[in-house]
Amino acid sequence: MDVYTVKVEEERPAQGDKPTAGPVYRCVYAKDGLLELPESLQSPWEFFSQSVKRNPNNPMLGRRDVVDGKVGPYVWQTYQEVYEEVIRVGAAIRACGVNPGGRCGIYGSNCPKWIIAMEACNSHGIYYVPLYDTLGANAVEFIINHAEVSIAFVQENKIDSMLACLSNCAQYLQTIVSFGAVTATQKKEAEVVGVSCYSWEEFLSLGNPSYKLPPKEKGNICTIMYTSGTTGDPKGVLLSNEAVMLEVLSIEHLLQETDKAVTEKDRYFSFLPLAHIFDQIIETYCIYKGASVGFFRGDVRFLVEDIQALKPTIFCGVPRVFDRIYTGINAKILSGGALKKILFQYAYDQKLKNLKKGFKQNEASPFFDKLVFNKIKEGLGGQVRIMLSGAAPLPQHVEEFLRVTSCSILLQGYGLTESSAGCFTSIANEFSMIGTVGVPVTTIEARLESVPEMGYDALADVPRGEICLRGKTLFSGYYKCQDLTEDVLVDGWFHTGDIGEWQPNGAMKIIDRKKNIFKLSQGEYIAIESVESKYSRCPLVASVWVYGNSFESFLVTVVVPERKAIVEWAAAENEKGDFEILCQNLKARKYILDELNKVGQAHHLRGFEMLRAVHLEPVPFDVERELITPTFKLKRPQLLKYYKEIIDELYREAKETKN
Repeated sequence: MDVYTVKVEEERPAQGDKPTAGPVYRCVYAKDGLLELPESLQSPWEFFSQSVKRNPNNPMLGRRDVVDGKVGPYVWQTYQEVYEEVIRVGAAIRACGVNPGGRCGIYGSNCPKWIIAMEACNSHGIYYVPLYDTLGANAVEFIINHAEVSIAFVQENKIDSMLACLSNCAQYLQTIVSFGAVTATQKKEAEVVGVSCYSWEEFLSLGNPSYKLPPKEKGNICTIMYTSGTTGDPKGVLLSNEAVMLEVLSIEHLLQETDKAVTEKDRYFSFLPLAHIFDQIIETYCIYKGASVGFFRGDVRFLVEDIQALKPTIFCGVPRVFDRIYTGINAKILSGGALKKILFQYAYDQKLKNLKKGFKQNEASPFFDKLVFNKIKEGLGGQVRIMLSGAAPLPQHVEEFLRVTSCSILLQGYGLTESSAGCFTSIANEFSMIGTVGVPVTTIEARLESVPEMGYDALADVPRGEICLRGKTLFSGYYKCQDLTEDVLVDGWFHTGDIGEWQPNGAMKIIDRKKNIFKLSQGEYIAIESVESKYSRCPLVASVWVYGNSFESFLVTVVVPERKAIVEWAAAENEKGDFEILCQNLKARKYILDELNKVGQAHHLRGFEMLRAVHLEPVPFDVERELITPTFKLKRPQLLKYYKEIIDELYREAKETKN
């Protein structure tokens, strides 16, 4: 078996209140030292400006215009055209009195003007601060005040929500620039609190395009990215020019070593939020390589339609997206004739066998790729060659399915805002990495630290513990939060809070979350994310939140069931009512509870980890009610507050049933 990490430091014994820590490992492609930033580079601005010189006429940013309800083809701005607009925007920002080191907010969904605003900030050494499109006014207000944002670029349909909180943040915010138009009423509303409000075109005319660009240094802060967080206020993660650039160069390094780097001929489909580090780093990489970035039109209902129009070669997604692709493909296969199903299964088994033998994706089964799997490839436009999954663990059955059927390499990674996105990534065409997040990227060293209270030992035969990182793509601290910074950055090591398990080939598997542990009344510890991940494998449920009260001895759950599964069950059982009514049906609740516990038993959950009562929720957990983060992580305190009465009733119900 090939091993893709090298040991560079021995384990550390326990010291006082510090637990044992395992050996330090690096990626084999960085065995002689972590990737260094070339002396010629000081800022991501150089990635863009150098691409303009190399490929001035290459399409850079594309979007589809909707006229009279009809959507057209992708319309492109070239690198040169974008550059000229960026220079004008940068000059206008400076004309508003914002200088290097100033803070500029960007609030809106993905579009060319988002990137233009970002590059304008890069050109003058101004920190850009993404304002989450999916967060409410309170969070936007908090970030503006906390980061002292003095100018904000705002999507046209977000102007009103920005104006609604303006009186509470006008101390810092002096200028609002719309991605589109502004009305006379909106201008007046802003002027009442002393804020200037411009349309995009008005703003472009404010500055002198010959304004000289200031020098920039790699140690300067590039962006303050606020993490949505599952509790409390968002934290402002400080990322330097060096961290952002090295993250991009590490992607390039690994693709060169293991597959094929991105070129100016590649096309990337932008739909994951630009306000998050994952999409932003990938787009910065594409800009560095002179590739083209096409944006979805902002409505997930038309996602597939936009993909078909763009025909991307690079596609990034989160597990929820890939799971939907998997479900859709499977439904089509199951609805086909018996002969088609037999052929598909035979082709699948043959290609899977070859992938396990070590064949590369494009060599494992060229015949079946053309005959059987090409239709699946066409579902993503027909030209995707690289797929990346991040933000949460990808279910192994989905990963295997897409590796076999997509005719594309699939890379799963793991990262945080604090690590400038990916800090681990699987290796292209290395099938043994399935079910893992791969190995450390070439800018990072990693080790595990024991977590005795959870039974995780970094020095055991199978090393398990908290993932700790050290290296050049780590953040510079939390803005204005030295205490929180010192909590997670100890002796140069960033403590991620995630529990990992080293695999024999050097890959890392995420198995738990350190913070999500609680004790039941009988003293048993529950690692809740691990438990939830097992229950979420039940095909009848879309989302699962498991809760355990420390004064009780058992667990209860709120689940969002799969609509189709409940409707089919009702038809078979001759139960009446729509989806909402069926979710209240006692027989339906018992059916789902029994099926969940069967899955729990199949995955060897212990007796006290079994579920005693379930509430069926017809409305999916959403950001609007603050039940999940924009990256679909459960917000547990908010869920408990929202479902408090239901949880109390579930406990009462379960105890009555037992009696």
